[in-house]
Amino acid sequence: MGNSLMGDNANNGSVVLVLTDLVTQIEGFISSHILIFVLVGLGIVFTVATRGVQFRLFGHMWHLMLDSRKQKGTSLSSFQAFTVGLASRVGTGNIAGVSLALIVGGPGALFWMWIVALLGMATSFMESTLAQIFKVKGKDGLSHGGPAYYIERGLGSRTWGVIFAALLVFSYGLIFPMVQSNTIAQQFKSTAGIPVWVTALVLVAISIPIMLGGLRRVAKVTEHLVPIMAIIYLLVSLITILMNITDLPRVFSDIFAGAFGLRAGLAGVGGGLWATMFNGAKRGLFSNEAGQGSMPNGAATADVPHPVVQGLIQSLGTFVDTIIVCSMTGFMILLAGPSVYTPGQELEDGILAQTALTHHLDYGTGWTVWFMSIVIFLFAYSSTLGYSVFAEINVNYLGWTKHGSTILHVVMIAATGLGSIAALPLAWSLADLSLALMTIINMVAVALLMKYGVRCLRDYDRQRKAGIETPVFVETPGFFPKAVPDSAWVARHENE
Repeated sequence: MGNSLMGDNANNGSVVLVLTDLVTQIEGFISSHILIFVLVGLGIVFTVATRGVQFRLFGHMWHLMLDSRKQKGTSLSSFQAFTVGLASRVGTGNIAGVSLALIVGGPGALFWMWIVALLGMATSFMESTLAQIFKVKGKDGLSHGGPAYYIERGLGSRTWGVIFAALLVFSYGLIFPMVQSNTIAQQFKSTAGIPVWVTALVLVAISIPIMLGGLRRVAKVTEHLVPIMAIIYLLVSLITILMNITDLPRVFSDIFAGAFGLRAGLAGVGGGLWATMFNGAKRGLFSNEAGQGSMPNGAATADVPHPVVQGLIQSLGTFVDTIIVCSMTGFMILLAGPSVYTPGQELEDGILAQTALTHHLDYGTGWTVWFMSIVIFLFAYSSTLGYSVFAEINVNYLGWTKHGSTILHVVMIAATGLGSIAALPLAWSLADLSLALMTIINMVAVALLMKYGVRCLRDYDRQRKAGIETPVFVETPGFFPKAVPDSAWVARHENE
């Protein structure tokens, strides 16, 4: 009996390993051979279609973001929607992801991260503007929208809307919170010897009052948490840059030379110019999340006078995530020099940024290890809060409005605790595959609905050109032909 059970367990384990490997290979093929080209290609298309909106209105984006706290309505403020999106964007990928890009692609990978981020700003603008155009007002007084909504209301496909929503709820509502909590637990275990079960209990304890408070409470927390964590990390990173300011020209020289293969010795362990371009682009795309279909869910929650306003603000989030936060991590590593980072050398991406910070500022005190642990906690946990908003909106879309949000948050809290204790490679691989499929569905929908985003932007530009300081959108009949009009939507969902 015992041998039989052991044999069954071994067989089950081997099956799981085979399935994990198969799912990982499928996801890797889709991401490497399809997804990255779709994201970059359509990023270029959206940039051209909007006449470089991310460049010509860049200063205006900052004005809107800084002024966004003043906007009031029955839903979330524009700034709260911005911080919810930034909470999801700014995560451990801004630390470990950048480290991995530099290890595999060399210093030049940072340049290609910048390029795809600039293109991603146009993508983020387009999907977030569409989310505003096709959003609906829920019974809770909050605005709901995102890819599932504009797929159904703009393209008339309930089926694909449901598929997208289901994929998002699975990824963002169940698995990704486990990934983030596992990162937190392992960090505190390695740096302070804190048992993972203790971290699990702490995460569950702080999640209960926040997540069960619903979307509004999560937004209030991120509104204060995200700016604080970002400013603290950026200030410390800026100190390391200022301490090594004379070495900064060398770093920029390495970045640009490595980006185009102009100098030997700057390639990463992946080898060659293609590895530099590909890994920089991949890390940039997956860090800022432009095109994945997650950000529009948060963008739709804002009450704004014109859909383009939130499109521009969410576009700025892509810039902040990659051009600012990721760059700070990259500079901190590259300025540390050969004692910490050498192109082409096998290094551990999980601790590279921490090693660089220790090199710059620790002076044997050990405070930088604790600092990075806290940063990783804030980055990872804030991402989980952002995920809860996106998942709740899609649970509502699926029609589970009566008890769905409560059930979702209970499941997310449980997943956060479980993820701290156990790593589930198959579930994580399935979530990555789900995310890849989500992105493809979203990008196809955005491309098909692009004309409405462009039309809305022209209206905004026209009003600004006429001297109107705060353009207001007034929808006229036929301006945005909806496959599912507002009246039909209300009638369909009134009994939920």
